[in-house]
Amino acid sequence: MLSVIIATQDSERPLLPTLAALVPGATEGLISEVIVADAGSRDDTAIVADIAGCNFMLIEGALGARLKKAAASARAPWLLFLRPGVILDSGWISETRRFVERRPGGPQAAVFRRGAPAQAELREVWSLFLTALGAPPRPEQGLLIAHPFYDALGGHRDGAADAEAELIRRIGRRKTATLGAIASRLDT
Repeated sequence: MLSVIIATQDSERPLLPTLAALVPGATEGLISEVIVADAGSRDDTAIVADIAGCNFMLIEGALGARLKKAAASARAPWLLFLRPGVILDSGWISETRRFVERRPGGPQAAVFRRGAPAQAELREVWSLFLTALGAPPRPEQGLLIAHPFYDALGGHRDGAADAEAELIRRIGRRKTATLGAIASRLDT
């Protein structure tokens, strides 16, 4: 049902808790595959991905190009983009399943509610406040998107300064649902 895509570069430490939070989704059959799109890490990111059973892809180039190439290899009808260090709470499985199994015609993309890191910095608290006021979602909230919708949008753009945020802007707030589950960012 889902192909999870995580772009990494020297992300061994933040990747561990992100993958650990995905294990229940894999055991319940929600996750078909996890693709780690790596930019050439010099740490043990590849080993962590291998031990976790991920499809590790070494992809040179900018973030947008790596994400787009990983998405092109994804087999599932839904894509879930996560950053290393983003941890989904236990409710993510039921929320995601409900969203992807709903009747067609609704939003084809969703983000998770933003949670505060364990030791919130002032900018994180400010970001939470802006999100509550209707500010556009941030990549730290993850992005769940129908694979055909992603392809129709042209995917992530290679030249964008922040390819993840740029894609979320192109999708637009009206076409993006916010799921009840929380995505928290690990302080690194």
